[in-house]
Amino acid sequence: MKIIAQNKKAFHDYHIDERVEAGIVLSGDEVKSIRAGHVSLKGAFAHIQGNELYLVNCHITPYAQAYDKSNHGDEYATRRRKLLVHRRQLNDMMSDIARQGTTVVPLKIGLSKGLIKVELGIATGKKKADKRQALKDKDLKREAAREIKGRY
Repeated sequence: MKIIAQNKKAFHDYHIDERVEAGIVLSGDEVKSIRAGHVSLKGAFAHIQGNELYLVNCHITPYAQAYDKSNHGDEYATRRRKLLVHRRQLNDMMSDIARQGTTVVPLKIGLSKGLIKVELGIATGKKKADKRQALKDKDLKREAAREIKGRY
Protein backbone atom coordinates (compact mmCIF):
# COMPACT_ATOMS: atom_id res chain seq x y z
CA MET A 1 0.00 0.00 0.00
CA LYS A 2 1.34 3.44 -0.96
CA ILE A 3 0.76 5.60 2.13
CA ILE A 4 -0.91 8.98 1.56
CA ALA A 5 -1.62 9.99 5.17
CA GLN A 6 -0.70 8.54 8.54
CA ASN A 7 -2.12 9.01 12.04
CA LYS A 8 1.11 9.28 14.07
CA LYS A 9 -0.71 10.38 17.20
CA ALA A 10 -2.59 7.06 17.31
CA PHE A 11 0.68 5.19 17.81
CA HIS A 12 1.51 7.51 20.72
CA ASP A 13 -1.90 7.33 22.39
CA TYR A 14 -2.82 3.64 21.86
CA HIS A 15 -1.45 0.11 21.96
CA ILE A 16 -2.38 -1.34 18.55
CA ASP A 17 -3.61 -4.91 19.09
CA GLU A 18 -4.80 -5.83 15.60
CA ARG A 19 -4.82 -4.25 12.13
CA VAL A 20 -7.58 -4.45 9.49
CA GLU A 21 -7.65 -3.02 5.97
CA ALA A 22 -10.96 -1.53 4.85
CA GLY A 23 -12.31 0.14 1.74
CA ILE A 24 -14.00 3.53 1.94
CA VAL A 25 -17.02 4.97 0.13
CA LEU A 26 -16.08 8.33 -1.44
CA SER A 27 -17.35 10.74 -4.06
CA GLY A 28 -15.25 11.49 -7.15
CA ASP A 29 -13.84 14.82 -6.00
CA GLU A 30 -12.87 13.29 -2.63
CA VAL A 31 -10.83 10.65 -4.45
CA LYS A 32 -8.99 13.36 -6.41
CA SER A 33 -8.33 15.29 -3.20
CA ILE A 34 -6.99 12.22 -1.38
CA ARG A 35 -4.72 11.32 -4.30
CA ALA A 36 -3.35 14.88 -4.09
CA GLY A 37 -2.61 14.29 -0.39
CA HIS A 38 -5.22 16.66 1.07
CA VAL A 39 -6.41 14.37 3.87
CA SER A 40 -5.91 14.40 7.64
CA LEU A 41 -6.58 11.54 10.06
CA LYS A 42 -5.92 13.68 13.14
CA GLY A 43 -8.72 13.07 15.65
CA ALA A 44 -10.47 10.53 13.40
CA PHE A 45 -12.04 7.32 14.70
CA ALA A 46 -14.23 4.48 13.45
CA HIS A 47 -17.73 3.98 14.77
CA ILE A 48 -20.11 1.03 14.42
CA GLN A 49 -23.73 1.99 13.91
CA GLY A 50 -26.42 -0.49 12.92
CA ASN A 51 -24.13 -3.26 11.62
CA GLU A 52 -22.14 -0.77 9.53
CA LEU A 53 -18.74 0.79 10.12
CA TYR A 54 -18.22 4.54 9.64
CA LEU A 55 -15.16 6.77 9.65
CA VAL A 56 -15.80 9.94 11.67
CA ASN A 57 -13.80 13.23 11.78
CA CYS A 58 -11.53 12.38 8.87
CA HIS A 59 -10.88 15.71 7.15
CA ILE A 60 -10.72 15.58 3.34
CA THR A 61 -10.19 19.02 1.85
CA PRO A 62 -12.63 19.72 -1.02
CA TYR A 63 -11.05 19.41 -4.45
CA ALA A 64 -10.41 22.91 -5.84
CA GLN A 65 -11.21 22.05 -9.48
CA ALA A 66 -14.43 20.15 -8.68
CA TYR A 67 -17.36 20.84 -10.95
CA ASP A 68 -19.98 20.72 -8.18
CA LYS A 69 -19.07 23.44 -5.65
CA SER A 70 -22.09 22.68 -3.42
CA ASN A 71 -19.99 20.09 -1.55
CA HIS A 72 -17.41 22.66 -0.48
CA GLY A 73 -17.83 23.30 3.21
CA ASP A 74 -16.38 22.31 6.55
CA GLU A 75 -19.33 20.07 7.44
CA TYR A 76 -18.88 18.18 4.16
CA ALA A 77 -15.11 17.87 4.64
CA THR A 78 -15.51 16.02 7.97
CA ARG A 79 -18.70 14.06 7.23
CA ARG A 80 -19.15 10.39 8.16
CA ARG A 81 -17.87 8.02 5.50
CA LYS A 82 -18.88 4.38 5.26
CA LEU A 83 -16.09 1.80 5.55
CA LEU A 84 -16.28 -1.50 3.68
CA VAL A 85 -15.24 -4.62 5.60
CA HIS A 86 -16.31 -8.25 5.48
CA ARG A 87 -19.13 -9.30 7.81
CA ARG A 88 -16.80 -11.62 9.77
CA GLN A 89 -14.29 -8.79 10.32
CA LEU A 90 -17.10 -6.48 11.48
CA ASN A 91 -18.37 -9.11 13.95
CA ASP A 92 -14.84 -9.56 15.31
CA MET A 93 -14.51 -5.78 15.72
CA MET A 94 -17.85 -5.57 17.51
CA SER A 95 -16.79 -8.24 20.00
CA ASP A 96 -13.42 -6.51 20.54
CA ILE A 97 -15.04 -3.09 21.05
CA ALA A 98 -17.40 -4.57 23.64
CA ARG A 99 -14.41 -4.80 25.99
CA GLN A 100 -13.81 -1.72 28.12
CA GLY A 101 -11.15 0.68 26.83
CA THR A 102 -10.97 -0.70 23.27
CA THR A 103 -11.60 1.42 20.20
CA VAL A 104 -11.03 1.41 16.45
CA VAL A 105 -8.73 4.13 15.09
CA PRO A 106 -7.56 4.77 11.52
CA LEU A 107 -3.80 4.37 11.23
CA LYS A 108 -3.09 4.99 7.55
CA ILE A 109 -4.87 5.87 4.36
CA GLY A 110 -3.37 4.94 1.04
CA LEU A 111 -3.58 3.40 -2.42
CA SER A 112 -3.70 -0.35 -2.89
CA LYS A 113 -4.05 -1.65 -6.46
CA GLY A 114 -5.55 1.69 -7.52
CA LEU A 115 -8.15 1.74 -4.74
CA ILE A 116 -8.15 3.95 -1.67
CA LYS A 117 -7.93 1.88 1.51
CA VAL A 118 -7.89 2.72 5.22
CA GLU A 119 -5.83 0.69 7.67
CA LEU A 120 -7.71 0.44 10.95
CA GLY A 121 -6.22 -0.53 14.27
CA ILE A 122 -8.12 -2.16 17.11
CA ALA A 123 -6.49 -0.37 20.00
CA THR A 124 -6.45 0.04 23.76
CA GLY A 125 -5.56 3.36 25.34
CA LYS A 126 -2.17 3.96 26.93
CA LYS A 127 -1.79 5.30 30.42
CA LYS A 128 0.32 8.40 31.03
CA ALA A 129 3.20 6.33 32.42
CA ASP A 130 3.18 4.10 29.32
CA LYS A 131 3.45 7.17 27.09
CA ARG A 132 6.41 8.46 29.10
CA GLN A 133 8.15 5.09 28.94
CA ALA A 134 7.64 4.92 25.16
CA LEU A 135 9.23 8.37 24.77
CA LYS A 136 12.20 7.32 26.94
CA ASP A 137 12.69 4.16 24.87
CA LYS A 138 12.52 6.17 21.66
CA ASP A 139 15.16 8.64 22.94
CA LEU A 140 17.45 5.78 24.03
CA LYS A 141 17.19 4.15 20.60
CA ARG A 142 17.94 7.46 18.90
CA GLU A 143 21.00 8.08 21.07
CA ALA A 144 22.28 4.52 20.56
CA ALA A 145 21.93 4.90 16.78
CA ARG A 146 23.77 8.22 16.99
CA GLU A 147 26.62 6.60 18.97
CA ILE A 148 26.95 3.73 16.50
CA LYS A 149 26.87 6.07 13.53
CA GLY A 150 29.52 8.33 15.05
CA ARG A 151 31.79 5.48 16.04
CA TYR A 152 32.03 3.81 12.61
